[in-house]
Amino acid sequence: MRFLSRLAALLIFAAVLTSIPTRSQEPPASFVIINAQVSDGSNAPLRKLNVRITGDRITKIGAFKARRGEQVVDARGLVLAPGFIDMHNHSTEGLDADPLAETQISQGITTIILGPDGDSPWPIGAWLDTRRKNPASLNIATLFGHATVRSKIMGEDFRRIATPEEIKKMAALAEQAMNEGALGLSSGLEYDVASYSSTAEVVALAEVAAKHGGFYETHIRDEGNKSFSALEEEIAIGRAAHIPVEHSHIKVSTVAVWGKAPEYINVIDAARKNGLDFLADCYPYDAWHSNIKVLMPDKQYTNPQSVEKALTDTGGPDTVTITEFKPHPEYVGRNIAELAAARKISTTDMYIQIIREGDAADTEASIIGKSMTDRDIQAFYQQPWVMVASDGGIGSQHPRGAGTFPRVLGLYVREKHWLTLPEAIHKMTGLPAQRLGWKDRGTLHEGAFADLVLFNPATVIDRATFAQPLELSTGIEKVFVNGTLVWDETKPTGAKPGRVLPR
Repeated sequence: MRFLSRLAALLIFAAVLTSIPTRSQEPPASFVIINAQVSDGSNAPLRKLNVRITGDRITKIGAFKARRGEQVVDARGLVLAPGFIDMHNHSTEGLDADPLAETQISQGITTIILGPDGDSPWPIGAWLDTRRKNPASLNIATLFGHATVRSKIMGEDFRRIATPEEIKKMAALAEQAMNEGALGLSSGLEYDVASYSSTAEVVALAEVAAKHGGFYETHIRDEGNKSFSALEEEIAIGRAAHIPVEHSHIKVSTVAVWGKAPEYINVIDAARKNGLDFLADCYPYDAWHSNIKVLMPDKQYTNPQSVEKALTDTGGPDTVTITEFKPHPEYVGRNIAELAAARKISTTDMYIQIIREGDAADTEASIIGKSMTDRDIQAFYQQPWVMVASDGGIGSQHPRGAGTFPRVLGLYVREKHWLTLPEAIHKMTGLPAQRLGWKDRGTLHEGAFADLVLFNPATVIDRATFAQPLELSTGIEKVFVNGTLVWDETKPTGAKPGRVLPR
């Protein structure tokens, strides 16, 4: 009886202990954002609503009062939107040096999609594991790169069509990448390694991505004189592989095709009407950022006639500015015309000299080429299937890396009236989420992850310039990632709640 009495007492004591809430059992902290003009990420009009965040989720939206003791954020005069999703971001290396990603979160970006233009981390699984152990301030996901896979199989012998056996090996690596969490396939068919590939090779990898529910994001084979034939190839790849297509940084970027955006759009609309799942992204600048060899589609880098034609096609040697060149850092910030004049040589000879200096040092000059028109940019942005993306990232030497999203909100919405505010927000949130197949990010609804941005529609604007590309934007007041404040008015909070978001 004494034993039974002691046992009963122990059981009662244990029951009492289990009824005491522990730290892990405490309900997650909540706070309420009040008086905001709320966009849900669609094209719907903004509405004045209150939003409760509990832990990492949105738990209530509507006309309600905060609970006693609950933290309140008064957003009077501000817009509350889902966090911006950057579908084309080059922060893969920058995350190690700057996990707070200040130039990104200060724009309202809460998720970045990495691995674009055919160049991705490898192996995907190991890289994602490293990122999980070293979280950033924002969410990340990645594609696998066509050129990355091609280089693994062909090495330095890439200046030719791949054999069927080599394509089979690439497809096996594609299978590995998708199994390890890649969102899909990216290509950069204008760049050196991938430019020698056949359409059939790309289709083979796209078919693997499609089998796993992925999509195909592409920097097409030519964005200038041959941009229409390159577009047709892209459409053919999408149809052959039965895969959704994401057209990177849509543009018509040489003199010969300036003003032809409406014709380009007509080709895409026809493909969409015929059943192709085709979306595109666009950055809000009339200049691109790449390496100097991309100017030469015929790869005749030291042929004076070819060089002269390429410089003319892009708008002239004064439109091509050096942003980085290790052999001659004094070239940075000057265009080819200025460099040629200083050396009293022709602009053609100056270009060839830069190529030879780069080849000797096994490097290439990075350049900014000013070769698009506002009329074409406007035409693309006003298509319902075109989203906003930066093609920038941490440390980018192009202002798009620090200014893309506020520039659209400030310049294209408030000043030029190219877009309504709900349209622009949809292009930054709901539309990229649609491409990604995400239902709990990119839209603001109860149960969604609390990736949120509060901004002032009257003041939001980019401040980054080509001379000072890292200047931070203004008007982004607060940014939350997974319910945690990461940007507060003018500075990062230091929090790193970002997550890896695999397929």
